[in-house]
Amino acid sequence: MTISAAEVAKLRKITGAGMMDCKRALEEANGNYDEAISIIRKKGQLVASKRADRETTEGCVIAKVSPDASKGVLIVLSCETDFVAKGADFIKFTEEVAATALKEGVTTLDAVKQLTVNDISVTEGINEKVAIIGEKIELNFFDSLEASEVVAYIHPGNKLACLVGFSQKLTDKQVGRDVAMQVAAMNPIAVDKESVPEETVKKEMEIALEQTKNDPRNAGKPDDLLRKIASGKLEKFYKEQTLIHQEFIKDSKKNVGDYLKEADKDLKVVKFIRFSLAQ
Repeated sequence: MTISAAEVAKLRKITGAGMMDCKRALEEANGNYDEAISIIRKKGQLVASKRADRETTEGCVIAKVSPDASKGVLIVLSCETDFVAKGADFIKFTEEVAATALKEGVTTLDAVKQLTVNDISVTEGINEKVAIIGEKIELNFFDSLEASEVVAYIHPGNKLACLVGFSQKLTDKQVGRDVAMQVAAMNPIAVDKESVPEETVKKEMEIALEQTKNDPRNAGKPDDLLRKIASGKLEKFYKEQTLIHQEFIKDSKKNVGDYLKEADKDLKVVKFIRFSLAQ
């Protein structure tokens, strides 16, 4: 059947797909718009399949917090190029997915993919964008956090974001922002010593002990002394890699733990989530 330019333009407005893609879909659907839209979605799935081996090193990282600041979510929608990642529609879609995930209270990545955004599932929405943009796009990270107060920070450019959960409500909101920026800038591996995974501690101790044994200055020293020196290296690791013990980025004369105590002696960080596309 003959498909008019007006019909093609109408379908393009609905789906955002290319003119020729819309024309072919309408021809295949014999002019039925609903069927044509379905065809375009299916083509999006085919494109996604063909691009399954592509790397999605760019994307948009979004963190959102509930109105009462008790919950937060962090979502990453990845793509192949920075050009696509910076697109207003791409960023808007990521924000919509994050907002819906927060509202619905989902806790897993699979659950996020099944959510409805703009009257279709997130998975279908991604497939539509694949068909329109022609790049591999995937929702590849989601995490959530609940605490007495949750603070979100998104670094300009949407390449890095974090959530920080505190043990109580913040009387000074700047404290929350400062600590969130610390997490973003310094990338700690845990809140404190006790939060560092046992496997990581064991590995770092092995490395410290090997370095100590290989140091010519320690030649001939007994094993117990070598282990003591290695333990000192481990303490340095804690200072550099755990949030509470890190030097505070706004004042190197104190650590983050000191800064929190100055704000409120009972204030603690209970958990944080961080994601960077540069990692």
